[in-house]
Amino acid sequence: MGKAALHRVPWRGIILFLLPVCILYFLFFVYPLGFVFIIGCTQWNGVTAPQFIGLKNYIDLLQDPTFLLSVRNNFIWALSLGFGQIPLAALVAMILARKPRGWKFLRTMYFLPNVISQVAISMMWIAIYNAEYGALNKLLELMGYAQLARNWLGQIETALPAIILQQVLYIGYFMIIILAGAMAIPSSFYEAAEIDGASVVQQELYITLPLLRGILVTSMTLAMAYGLRHFEATFLMTAGGPANSTSVMGIQLFNNMSFLRYGRANAIGSALIVLGVLVIVVLRNTLGRSESISEVQQ
Repeated sequence: MGKAALHRVPWRGIILFLLPVCILYFLFFVYPLGFVFIIGCTQWNGVTAPQFIGLKNYIDLLQDPTFLLSVRNNFIWALSLGFGQIPLAALVAMILARKPRGWKFLRTMYFLPNVISQVAISMMWIAIYNAEYGALNKLLELMGYAQLARNWLGQIETALPAIILQQVLYIGYFMIIILAGAMAIPSSFYEAAEIDGASVVQQELYITLPLLRGILVTSMTLAMAYGLRHFEATFLMTAGGPANSTSVMGIQLFNNMSFLRYGRANAIGSALIVLGVLVIVVLRNTLGRSESISEVQQ
């Protein structure tokens, strides 16, 4: 058998192997994605035939103050989760990776909210923020700061920060991801650093964080993607109020679908997809990636 036969690429086998995946990818991603963009160029109530109106829906969105406010709020959500929730999750993960007393119990408690329905959690926080009997206002009164008590979800100045704060505190999902990476770092790295006189803080700064950079970038990407598509908590707690101050693109999309404005709703969905791709690309290109732990060991 000649060398040409040995190095011949089995294209037929490769195509047959990839064909089912490509078909499924086209049917369940490419086609729906194209459908969203096309319907965004129509006026459609979901019953009669769509009427093509070009880019009118997209132009109207750019001139809609409520939509632009929703875009701003989505970016605030993305930045808050990416640069608030992830550093907090990383801090807790690095502490638990040192295996202090009761670390397994704490790990479970931090992750527990992630198995609870978002509806139940939102209802709990509505009660906490309640102006009359809420736990937060009662706590402020007991501490002697009764003048700070307010309707947290009913005032424009505090509604958005209040919703974001309760979401940032739930670090369990990303804490587990980062903790798994931190516990995979060989202990010999820390032992060598300790022999050289490095403190615990220095070990975390110069060993743990650099080795976790890839995981942190991935976690930030996931968190910011969630911030851009955020819907549940805001819809349940304020429905976008007061005065649309907490509105996000997901709520705008839902409201337009509720009024059978499917063309405009798909235009909002298209804008959400484009913004999500842009944010993720910028984030990945800005933060980049680092060597994995296995590459460092080699």
